[in-house]
Amino acid sequence: MQNLISYLHSAPSILGVARSADGQLHEFHSKGIIDLYTLVTERPTFLRNGLLADEVIGRGAALLLVKAGAKEVWADMISEQALDVLKAAGIPTSYEKKVPYIINRTHTGMCPVEQLTQHITDPDEAYRQIGKFLAEINAPKVA
Repeated sequence: MQNLISYLHSAPSILGVARSADGQLHEFHSKGIIDLYTLVTERPTFLRNGLLADEVIGRGAALLLVKAGAKEVWADMISEQALDVLKAAGIPTSYEKKVPYIINRTHTGMCPVEQLTQHITDPDEAYRQIGKFLAEINAPKVA
């Protein structure tokens, strides 16, 4: 895991990195949950027994990591709810800083995905709800 954490911190453009059980690496470059959601969608077995190191992990990401079957997780910053989800799933998790919740990008409240998933316990349901959320925010705006 230490090598993965060092890799995470090796370049400012890398916001997260996953390593599959067979050693393949996958970098995350987008803020938010989109890269993890895309990985779980397009390569659903990539993280099975794999490792993830990320700058920020909230409850939604934690539920996706449970769904994906991650073996171990590191976060520079993790929310209390995310840590609870990962612990309950038996996924060893280390972190630099624990916060009550992940704050949104405008610093005016809770991250929308953290809020969306705060009462969801089923990883498959979280995956569906996050998918709907991402579809809504990426839908073309009608004037």
